[in-house]
Amino acid sequence: MSTEEDGTRWARLTGGVGGRSYEDRFAALAAQGKDTHGEATFCASLLDPGARVLDGGCGTGRVAIRMAELGHICIGVDADESMLEVARESAPTMPWFRADLAMLSPADLGDPEPFDLVVLAGNVVPLLAPGTLLQVVRALRGLLRPGALLVAGFGLDPEHLPRDCPVTPLREYDEACAASGLELSGRWSTWDQEPFAETSGYTVSEHALPA
Repeated sequence: MSTEEDGTRWARLTGGVGGRSYEDRFAALAAQGKDTHGEATFCASLLDPGARVLDGGCGTGRVAIRMAELGHICIGVDADESMLEVARESAPTMPWFRADLAMLSPADLGDPEPFDLVVLAGNVVPLLAPGTLLQVVRALRGLLRPGALLVAGFGLDPEHLPRDCPVTPLREYDEACAASGLELSGRWSTWDQEPFAETSGYTVSEHALPA
């Protein structure tokens, strides 16, 4: 996610003030008994205990906070200050950084060790600034240790995307990953690992950095 000056689609949709309403929406779902931790459950299933995880475009911190509760070392990064304000209120002892994913470097995150997994949940990919997909993937690849994973979940049709958010073709995402030295290692249509088909409106894609 990002702020208005960053030019992302998220910023254009929200004006950089969507943090509280975003959090309220998921709180309402949780109150209805909905599982709001599917992304964290999925990512945790791929990792050994105590793995290092970067939640890219972390928003209000829902995924990172849950993964920390599951025993992983988590860092959240987002460019939307309104989202980060909520994350800091919810988990004040966790590290939250404001940065642009397209220019992200270890220095932006306190010069951390490489990560075992980077997750892009919540339609981060189609909400990036136009033309920055390859730059973002390359930046994230630079934060991974050999053998680590980049996991992204995003909609492939208007039904699975925010209103007025254009579709990012899956082919373009795969090409950006390949150009960054990442190999496709798994693909599903939901965070519950339902099989993926060409007609699927959503993808959860796992790419690995070769060891």
